[in-house]
Order: sequence, then C-alpha cells, then structure tokens
Amino acid sequence: MIIGVDGNEANVLEKVGVSVYTLKLLEYFQKKATADQQFIVFLKNKPGIDLPVENEFYKYDLIRGNILWSQTFLPLELYKRKALGQDIKVFFSPAHYIPRFCPIPSVVTVHDLSYFYHPDEFLKKDLFQLKNWTKYSVEKAKKIIAVSKTTKKDVVKFYQISEEKIEVIYNGYERKAKSEKSKTKSPLNKYILYVGTLQPRKNINTLIEAFSLFKKNNPEFKLIIVGKKGWLFDHIFKKVEELNLSKVVLFKGYVSEEVLSTLYQNAFCFVLPSLYEGFGIPILEAMSFDCPVISSFTSSLPEIGGDACLYFDPKNPGELAEKLSELSNNRKLRSELIKKGKERIKFFSWQKCAADTLKILTAK
Repeated sequence: MIIGVDGNEANVLEKVGVSVYTLKLLEYFQKKATADQQFIVFLKNKPGIDLPVENEFYKYDLIRGNILWSQTFLPLELYKRKALGQDIKVFFSPAHYIPRFCPIPSVVTVHDLSYFYHPDEFLKKDLFQLKNWTKYSVEKAKKIIAVSKTTKKDVVKFYQISEEKIEVIYNGYERKAKSEKSKTKSPLNKYILYVGTLQPRKNINTLIEAFSLFKKNNPEFKLIIVGKKGWLFDHIFKKVEELNLSKVVLFKGYVSEEVLSTLYQNAFCFVLPSLYEGFGIPILEAMSFDCPVISSFTSSLPEIGGDACLYFDPKNPGELAEKLSELSNNRKLRSELIKKGKERIKFFSWQKCAADTLKILTAK
C-alpha cells in the first residue's frame, strides 16, 4: 500500500511542538518503508537536510504553492495521481488540517483546542481557520488521533465527534545526550527555567510574579526564559520592567539543543505555568535531565506529569511562589521528584507513538 503524508510541519528550521512530532513520525516511516508499505511525503518547499533521506519506497513530492496549499494545490495533486492510477490508500495529516475534498480516506492528528479556551490570543482570521478547518477535518477523517485524553475530550465536546472515532496516542520523548558543558555545573543551581513560546496562553506573567515573591527571601536566584516570540508577548517584557526584574529575568530566545541541554541540567527547577496544553513535552524534557518540575494543574499537564511534579493553580502566583520555596527548603522532596521523573519518562516513547500511528494508517 501507499501512504501519503503532509510533511510540511517538519520542514522548518526551528522545530518545536508539532514540528518535532511530525519529524519523529517521518523518521520512523522512512525506516519502515518497504515494497508493500510505501510513503509519499508531500511538501511545498524543498526538503531540509534534517528530513529523512529518500529511498526506494520513501519519497518526497514537491508541490509548489503557498496560499491555501493544503486546500487547493495538495488535493489537486491527489486527484491527478488517482486519475493516473497511483493508488494512495490513506492520507495522513499530522496537524489538524486534511486536504479539502480529499479523494482518499484520511487520518488527522489534533494536538490541542486551545483556541476555544483562549480565543482572544488569536487573530480573527487565524481563529476562523482553526475552528472551521479543524471542524471539516475531524468530520471528514476516517480516524482522528488525539495526543492526550484531554484533547480527545475537547474534540468530543466542541465538535460532537463520536469517541469511537478518536484514538489517543501520546507524544513520545527520547532522552537527549547530556551536554559536556554540564561538567561546569554549579552546585547551587540558582536559576529557575521556563521553556516555551512567548504568548499569553503560556501564562508567563504568573511565573514572573511568583518569581518576584520568591526572590524576596531568595535574592540569589534568577529566572531564565527560553523560547521564541509567538504573539501578544509585549506584556511579558512590561511585567519584568514593572517589577524591576530586568537584571535577573533573562530572555534567551530560541536556543540550540546543546544549550538547552545545559540549561536543563543546571537549573534549580523547571516551571510550566501554562493555562492550557494539549500535551506538554517540556515536562518530559526537564525530567530526562534530572530537573525537578513544577507545573500548573490544568488541561493535560497532570495527565502527562503524573505524580512526578509539584502542581499549582495557574491563576495564583502566590501558590507557585510557595511551591518554589517548598522545593528550595526540602532537599528530600527535590530528590524524590527527580527519581519519579526518571520513571515517568519511561511511559513515553517516539517509537511507540510512531508504531501506534502506523497501525491506524494501515488498518483495514
């Protein structure tokens, strides 16, 4: 059989979230490609050097076109191939949108429905597209993959889709090699780490306010914020200025894997204060580097973090400050979280994620 895949999410320079997800699946598909199980990965730009290399049964098809690519250029190509007798059995969209009027059965992955909970964070045009294109996709797809039970519940709630049509397949995680720079690790680890896009849903202002409270009794600490700018992020920088924290809250932007590895290894703890997450990969990243995690108790985060995190109300900076103090004053608690984190990450594997996804794509 031939499986078609939209590979565009993986074909970007700075890979986070859905881009990492798509890349890991493509890597697995390339390894599993055979005469009986072939893959055609459709792209609108030339494949980057970090995408899996083509082989006899794993190919890229470059389709030029930008505006409404998945809704016009891609389905036209699929119709053309069908007319020529190339029998693509199923089409897989790793991120919310299947091709419009797709001439073959399709499977789609839905990562989160944050736009229903935080619509003010999206431009009207983007919000309309997310709601309506996702609606079309989940209604027309033969099967839906949700990355968490939370996302599955949201798809049922907002789109009235039958639970039987939705399969939960958790994102994976693979432990990255520790950086050599860890040899310079400070024994005090006097900084708190955040990793994620700068946007309102990530709730970074609550983290900054909590850090300000925590710092009153812990003046030696700093807060390091890693991640590229998303949208509506100006208020984050204003909050730092308002609280006179410009010298101790450090914005690193997007960093390399090596730098990120070093930051995780040397951090006092990692904090994920998000108001909503479909999955929350940074929790697993932190755990894999023996970095204790404090997470907001919302959406999928308790589902992913299990008992290996400290949790707080994401709308209560005082409660987060208390958790930071508790962790600072209790070495045993810190050690327990690190130990539990090592066990927790064993539940998540890109190998399992990709294998389970391929089972759905090849099901009769």
